[in-house]
Amino acid sequence: MQATDSVRRDPAERRRDTLERLGAERDMWVSTAHPDHGPHQVPLWFWWDGQAVWMCTGAGSATVRNVRAEPRVRLALPDTSDVVLLEGEAECHPAPEVPKEAADAFAGRFGWDPRTEEAPFVYLRVAPRMVRAWCGTGELRGRVVMREGVWVG
Repeated sequence: MQATDSVRRDPAERRRDTLERLGAERDMWVSTAHPDHGPHQVPLWFWWDGQAVWMCTGAGSATVRNVRAEPRVRLALPDTSDVVLLEGEAECHPAPEVPKEAADAFAGRFGWDPRTEEAPFVYLRVAPRMVRAWCGTGELRGRVVMREGVWVG
């Protein structure tokens, strides 16, 4: 949905639209930070399982190193007109140990299976604790649609 400054969705609409986008989008910005090296942000493919975001990246990546040092992350869908920001703690799952359902769904969605790669990959799972969603300045108020892992509205 593209809301304008004069259109304001209620919390139930924002939640519905957010869940729809999490199920339909394929790319997400992942922001991590290392205590010594500062912030790091990359786009990754993701799969939403209905409760958590699953992403995959190289085991030696800065993203994985940062998450191991500081698991708190911020995730963002790429549209700046229809903002969705998620916050939570990332869990690392080495590719051979990721739950089969998640790995199969990820591979089916993207046509790429990190479990078959020679280089080691790590799946990151983030169950959001906070979700904010808004379209335009008219929706800045009330933009929190999930708080402490519970959907609002």
